[in-house]
Amino acid sequence: MGKFKLKCLKCGREYGQEYRLTCENDDAFLRAEYSDKKLELRNQPGIGRFHSWLPVQEELTTDAGPITYKSEAFARELGLSNLYIGFSGYWPERGAFIKTCSFKELEAHPTMELLKETGGKAIVLASAGNTGRAFAHVSALTGTDVYIVIPESGASNLWLPEEPTESIHLISMSPGNDYTDAINLAGRIAKLPGMVPEGGARNVARRDGMGTVMLDAAVTIGKMPDHYFQAVGSGTGGISAWEASLRLRTDGRFGQKLPKLQLAQNLPFVPMYNAWKDKRREIIPELDMKNAKKQVKETYATVLTNRTPPYGVTGGLYDALVDTDGIMYAITREEALEAKTLFESLEGIDILPPSAVATASLLKAVEAGNVGKDETILLNLAGGGYKRLKEDYTLYQIKPVDTAKNPDIPLEELKI
Repeated sequence: MGKFKLKCLKCGREYGQEYRLTCENDDAFLRAEYSDKKLELRNQPGIGRFHSWLPVQEELTTDAGPITYKSEAFARELGLSNLYIGFSGYWPERGAFIKTCSFKELEAHPTMELLKETGGKAIVLASAGNTGRAFAHVSALTGTDVYIVIPESGASNLWLPEEPTESIHLISMSPGNDYTDAINLAGRIAKLPGMVPEGGARNVARRDGMGTVMLDAAVTIGKMPDHYFQAVGSGTGGISAWEASLRLRTDGRFGQKLPKLQLAQNLPFVPMYNAWKDKRREIIPELDMKNAKKQVKETYATVLTNRTPPYGVTGGLYDALVDTDGIMYAITREEALEAKTLFESLEGIDILPPSAVATASLLKAVEAGNVGKDETILLNLAGGGYKRLKEDYTLYQIKPVDTAKNPDIPLEELKI
């Protein structure tokens, strides 16, 4: 079958090694099935170690990858004996070299490589900040054209540790538009000739790239963790951790019990938390995100605000939570900031807002008795080391090539 095939999770239809986001028969997720059923680690830095479970042919030679370490000071504060930190960011003292400071870079490298291998010329995506920065960085490294649509609230997140190149095309939305408006405009741009949609959670290269956080943890610990903590906006990271765990279970060397997903959203914007609390597969907008745009503006971790997350789709977050008997948390700004201060003071590295939300959810779980003090816990800090990076690099802001008034703007009015 070659290195991998894509399989529809609803109808079972199989596709070859191609850049494909949807099945022709239904709306379910496609999942990569690899010919290697056991994880074979490569002698590569970063994400390239996990080449056998990434949907690309060429080796990835970046030094960007997740790291896992056993916490001491923070674990002691929480009374936990087996707390592991999955850190995706810049912390050279611990061997972490993600220069965009976000685990979105783990998605960008395999996605851009798959695009190249399947003949794609330019990729289009929407971002609230971290994803756009990651894809811009890989574009600067490879020269592959990337078109990024970003809400104004995320524009300050679009910086690079190198000078931006002409292959990066940034379109900013006018004030009043949010991440979902950016998604809608990006979807229209992606239909233009020569453009390929990045695909979000539907892109197996993105999911399997993010899944390397779980793979690195299992290899480091020697088994899958009992619990997995992360903050979610679309839920893609949670889905990725689940899928990686399914592969590890099949491998047989890392245990058979799937890690319990313990995921967090940031109040007041918590549509997936609301739906899961009611054990509903579907998100009901008027119930779960009333006054969505107002809520988004009031959210501390703005990158966690997706109005159309892949929650109810077959293979989406609802299925991942059901399969792992998962829990969801709603975290306030104050809880996130308190957790951030506590973690940074004890562990000695700065963390980004989504990581602060994840950390707060672990504090809540300990308080509620949702984890045992001797159980193995993986806290996925999906971004950090920004202050540390600034000590070593000059950061360059990416300037927009154009601004869009709304998602319905005629495309001929934009510089694309």
